[in-house]
Amino acid sequence: MPQVDLENVRSLLESQGYITDKNIVMSTYLAMALQKPLLLEGPTGVGKTEVAKVMAKALETDLIRLQCYEGLDANAALYEWNYQRQFLQLKLEEHSSRSVEEKESTIFGESFLLKRPLLQAITCDKAPVLLIDELDRSDEEFESFLLEILSDWQITVPEMGTVTATHIPSVVITSNRTRELSDAVRRRCLYLWIDYPSFEKELAIVRGKVQGIDEKLADQICHFMHRLRELQLEKTPGIAETIDWAMALVALHRSKLDLDTIRDTLGLICKNRDDMELVANKFLPTLDELVAD
Repeated sequence: MPQVDLENVRSLLESQGYITDKNIVMSTYLAMALQKPLLLEGPTGVGKTEVAKVMAKALETDLIRLQCYEGLDANAALYEWNYQRQFLQLKLEEHSSRSVEEKESTIFGESFLLKRPLLQAITCDKAPVLLIDELDRSDEEFESFLLEILSDWQITVPEMGTVTATHIPSVVITSNRTRELSDAVRRRCLYLWIDYPSFEKELAIVRGKVQGIDEKLADQICHFMHRLRELQLEKTPGIAETIDWAMALVALHRSKLDLDTIRDTLGLICKNRDDMELVANKFLPTLDELVAD
């Protein structure tokens, strides 16, 4: 494992265009130094996933991502057998003199195994970074199953036996808090809440991510987004929406905001019909000062 320190972690974050702060740098460093899972919670689109990418870069290793969703089960997260290849192999050996046991040992070998993220993570030649993304979207049963894997770092494949981790991966778990994660998960992790950025931080992100943006336009965009997040929206826009909107306005050759342009590009910011109507009908009329020359 490459030697990393606080300044090294900060530099790696910034080299990838990730505008960071002391809390993120400290938590990322400690997670790597102590080899503990890092649980990141916060609204959608505030950069939680990017932390895992930076850790992979810092450790000079692979990033393996398990995207969680409702109904996710062990097979999708661990492994599956390549049934098509197994069937083809059995057809090829129909007239073989090999015993049934020999044929079974062949088709249940590693070459017929489809490794899903968790099995991939514990069988890598070098410890990877395992990103368990949006764990809150999975159900509680899967969360309990995951805890067993993270505690023992071994997986039992009935046809092959127990597979023990060759290297323990660095783990980053993200949650958007669509449901509360268990205390058992929290106890095993370092915890960090990542919120929407300050105006200054968001402005630095826009300047760093959006090439050719006018200084005044960048300033207006960030002021607009901060005022917008004060509304009671169904889906509050995150940094990702800010960057997408800024890129679109640069593509439209805008150097400043005006109400018509905001209305025409509102779909880049608001992803909900009720939100769009609220912003268009009640919020935009209050922006005379922001869009004034």
